[in-house]
Amino acid sequence: MYDSKSLVAKKIWFWISIIVNLGFLATFKYFNFFAESFADSMSQLGLQTSVWTLNVILPVGISFYTFHGLSYVIDIYKNRIAPERDFVDYSLFVSFFPLLVAGPIERATHLLPQIKRKRSFNYVNAADGLRQILWGLFKKVVIADNCAEYANEIFNHSASYSGSTLLLGALFFTFQIYCDFSGYSDIALGTARLFGIDLLRNFAFPYFSRDIAEFWRRWHISLSTWFKDYLYIPLGGSKGSMWMKIRNTFVIFIVSGFWHGANWTFIIWGALNALFIMPSIIFNTNRNNMEIVAKGKLLPSVKEFFQIIFTFSLTILAWVFFRAATVSQAIQYLTNIFSVEIFRMPHEVPKLVCILLVIFMIIEWIGREGKYAIENFGSNWRPIFRWSFYSIIIFCIGMYMQTNETGFIYFQF
Repeated sequence: MYDSKSLVAKKIWFWISIIVNLGFLATFKYFNFFAESFADSMSQLGLQTSVWTLNVILPVGISFYTFHGLSYVIDIYKNRIAPERDFVDYSLFVSFFPLLVAGPIERATHLLPQIKRKRSFNYVNAADGLRQILWGLFKKVVIADNCAEYANEIFNHSASYSGSTLLLGALFFTFQIYCDFSGYSDIALGTARLFGIDLLRNFAFPYFSRDIAEFWRRWHISLSTWFKDYLYIPLGGSKGSMWMKIRNTFVIFIVSGFWHGANWTFIIWGALNALFIMPSIIFNTNRNNMEIVAKGKLLPSVKEFFQIIFTFSLTILAWVFFRAATVSQAIQYLTNIFSVEIFRMPHEVPKLVCILLVIFMIIEWIGREGKYAIENFGSNWRPIFRWSFYSIIIFCIGMYMQTNETGFIYFQF
């Protein structure tokens, strides 16, 4: 493609590359969804059809490395980078193990120059990487896995629980998915830093956001920016009429939902987020909150506090669709939450998990101006106190880890 003599030939190679990349994704991940949706549609019209479906195992992390490869092809086509001629360097770019199965979704323009650069051991970077790995393990093993135990029980038997318990289940899943995915990202970034590689940041304290636009600048950043650069801007971005802005916003959020999985629940989750962000698009306030909340202050203002609570509540509502097995289960789940039973005491309140969550959020709040919560936490303390703090984290990981196997949520994507 890069060496093509004519623009036509370059476009032909470009589209062949795009179709091949998306073809693998469509075949493995979406073929059965479209086939079954077609059969359901025919059934609604009174026509019985028998569709053929694939019985194959979905390759782990296929969505991540497909987008990884697409960005490489598009950047070459746009002349942002030259193709990598060294087979070893290219192979390392494609298969760099810390980000292989769940990202961050790297760009060739960011990662390839680092791979080709001569690197040497740097103690400060290595210590920083180990600290980020430690915090990522704490988030995954202590917070996410313990929240998962209750979230799974409540979502799997949602018809048996009161509205208040269902709300608690949605809250636990909200923390589970954040600590599960951002914990993985912390481990990946920290591991890469041990090798002298800086990967793209993937999370920036999204649950302290003051509006949905800010939330999406802080949640799964590598995917959000990928869609912005390779889909939203080519569609016209925020230029053009208001109708164009609304259309483009809905397109990227629905495609983002579909990227997560072949299920209508993910598509509705994406559409809901598009709906939530729409007021800031229409009134052009989507870039009002660019800095972290209450920067340089101990506490947020009253207005900021209620903005955070409101944004967090919208996020919980959308996560119900993300977690539910079907759309009807999600609707029933939300219907039961918004009933008089929400005023009943929850079936069971796991006090230990709640205490761990409070401690976790306090540390996240204190460390919100760093790249991760404990990057600078205790940096001014005497070494004995700082090492005691790290020892407590390690103790908690050993003390509260689940003994059964618990995978990462985003491995399925």
